[in-house]
Amino acid sequence: MSPRLRTPPKTLPLKTSALRSSVPIFAALGDETRLRLVAVLCAGGAMSITQLTSGTDITRQAVTKHLQVLADAGMVHDLKVGRERLWKFEPAPLVEARRSLDAIGQQWDYALNKLKMAVER
Repeated sequence: MSPRLRTPPKTLPLKTSALRSSVPIFAALGDETRLRLVAVLCAGGAMSITQLTSGTDITRQAVTKHLQVLADAGMVHDLKVGRERLWKFEPAPLVEARRSLDAIGQQWDYALNKLKMAVER
């Protein structure tokens, strides 16, 4: 008996609008410095630019520009605490991007299953 091909997951086809909304997130995370900033903010909570640059060779101005890219993608936001400006990670956009990656993964699984069945025939 030949294996049956599962029906495509309900997420197929992946909507272009879902991918389009994830583009700024993937673009922001495509830079090593920004990815490191996200990792630091995830682990350490809200932090100032001084804290984020401590122990690195990156300038405060460069971190500010990277944080702005992350803010434009909705991944961080700033908080005013007295005279200090703290930056905090916002997980919602990353969750949305993960949904896009999960849907793409399901598409790949379905396509590979189809290929496997065709080869086995």
